[in-house]
Amino acid sequence: MPATKRDYYEVLGVPRTAGEQELKSAYRKLALQYHPDRNPDDASAEEKFKEAAEAYGVLSDAQKRAAYDAYGHQGVSGMSGGAGFDPNNMDLGDLLSQVFGFGDVFGQQRGGGRNRPMKGDDMRYDMTLSFEEAAFGKAVEIQVPKLEPCGRCSGKGAEPGSSSITCPACQGRGEQIISQGFLSIRRTCSHCGGAGQIIKNVCRDCRGEGYKHVNKRLKVTVPAGIADGNRLRVTGEGQPGANGGPNGDLYVFFTVKDHPVFERHDNDLHCSVPINIAQAVLGDEIEVPTLEGPHKLQIPEGLQSGTELRVRGKGVAEVNGRGRGDLIVHVIVKTPTKINKEQRKLFEELSLSLPVNNDPHEKGLLDKVKDLFS
Repeated sequence: MPATKRDYYEVLGVPRTAGEQELKSAYRKLALQYHPDRNPDDASAEEKFKEAAEAYGVLSDAQKRAAYDAYGHQGVSGMSGGAGFDPNNMDLGDLLSQVFGFGDVFGQQRGGGRNRPMKGDDMRYDMTLSFEEAAFGKAVEIQVPKLEPCGRCSGKGAEPGSSSITCPACQGRGEQIISQGFLSIRRTCSHCGGAGQIIKNVCRDCRGEGYKHVNKRLKVTVPAGIADGNRLRVTGEGQPGANGGPNGDLYVFFTVKDHPVFERHDNDLHCSVPINIAQAVLGDEIEVPTLEGPHKLQIPEGLQSGTELRVRGKGVAEVNGRGRGDLIVHVIVKTPTKINKEQRKLFEELSLSLPVNNDPHEKGLLDKVKDLFS
């Protein structure tokens, strides 16, 4: 620490009117920035970390803060506090999760005791569907490996008729509090493993865990219109919660197989259907495929290759909604590559009566504008 100490409010970068939360946020920011774990072999960073710790240790204590506000550093020189703090006694996760309750930043439990109710873990199940199953939906039974409360001990971990005792080391809190200067560090109780209770007679079925591994059968209703990559949430079918907390959820992720005829774009289906030249010129009524079977479609006279014809309501249902998409038929006019003598004679006669114009089409305005900038 420098020979001349800086003002504690200046160290934390807060006004003298700062409240508890503002002090805490300022210290957290500095602790993250200058902690020795993040700045190895950096003496300057370590000094700034100690300086911030000392400032917070005084200003976060109402009695010390009042003495400091009245008499400055001299007013708190005789009080226990930050001068004896050694940052190497804690890692960064300990500092923030155990002092401030910021455990979620480091994947640790938020403060408040390990024996509080906690929601169970969510689970994932991958399901592959055929194209038709995804389009129309289905009810399916799946098996999910998960934990369930032991039937013998009802999840308590103790033999029926026996009881647990409150852990004498932590008095049932599930954690032990260790004081280091002005810091109070919470650590998982080593005697009870954080449970807060010690079992005298362990359940013989689950060996004290309170849970058993099972393959649970579940009925899942896949809604019509599910698409590849969608997921379905099954509430409460995840892992059991701890200390009476709610179960997690099960998420079913879907993979949908391709179809040999149809392609899906949102809720519309697309397919390509070939016709011959005579059908394109004269028009015709043809059958096109749908997911429910053949459907009659009218081909108008003079149809050009690549024309899209829409069949309303023959697409895929909207998930959890109303209505269906459409079927888009891409009509392809197929030119014959081999013809017999009679067919050739007919085409030659036809060619004499058809106008011939092989001049290139004039470009549209949009194409001309593109050419200017290409």
